[in-house]
Amino acid sequence: MASRAKKAAGKGGSKPGGKAGVRLRPLAVLRRWLLRLALGAVVLMVAVVALFRVINPPITHTIWSEQRRLGAVERRWVAVDAIAPVMLRSAVAAEDANFCTHWGFDMDAIRAAIEDGAQRGGSTISQQVVKNVYFWQARSYVRKALEAVMTPLVEALWSKRRILEVYLNLAEFDEGVFGVDAAARHYFGVAPDKLSARQAALLAAVLPDPKDRNASRPSAAVDRRARMIQDGAALIAQDGRATCFEN
Repeated sequence: MASRAKKAAGKGGSKPGGKAGVRLRPLAVLRRWLLRLALGAVVLMVAVVALFRVINPPITHTIWSEQRRLGAVERRWVAVDAIAPVMLRSAVAAEDANFCTHWGFDMDAIRAAIEDGAQRGGSTISQQVVKNVYFWQARSYVRKALEAVMTPLVEALWSKRRILEVYLNLAEFDEGVFGVDAAARHYFGVAPDKLSARQAALLAAVLPDPKDRNASRPSAAVDRRARMIQDGAALIAQDGRATCFEN
């Protein structure tokens, strides 16, 4: 009888532990699924970044939305080798002078933007490429967080020359005019490999505000900016800041 009582007590004593195990099991399953989702998200990010290292992005959210709004847009992809080198240098001089020396984020530019009360941009060309290729234009903390994760991936998996190629093929240069090929023909009637230093600087000068700036009929402000960009493009060619994207 005593032996049976002990067994019964032993069985009764194991129930609380069993119930605790049952209570903990859903949390363990949840943790496993969250880990799998996180791992899957990382794998997906790496895959989509690696994909566009060799395949040209077919469209972006901005191009798609403008195409719907306007009915049609001007664009044609052109290989980086068919773009005048001075256009590459002009884009870097205008938008990201330290392009060759940073890993996706220009901390000096970010600090300057903060000190300026966020009235100036601190985004690098790499960040703009990530935003244009994978996300949307409207500001949001979610987009910024995803952009912060994917920008170093792009820097790690793409060459600087590839980043510039994608940037210049997706940038908007006028309303409904996307890419340097369409822009060169739209404004100056030339192919992108025939752009002069002045023309390249004018195209780069409209990039921050393409809907309100005109490269072929520049305002005094745009003309001044283009002259500064032309000087900057010549400077980075001399001081070595263009070596990472030139043949």
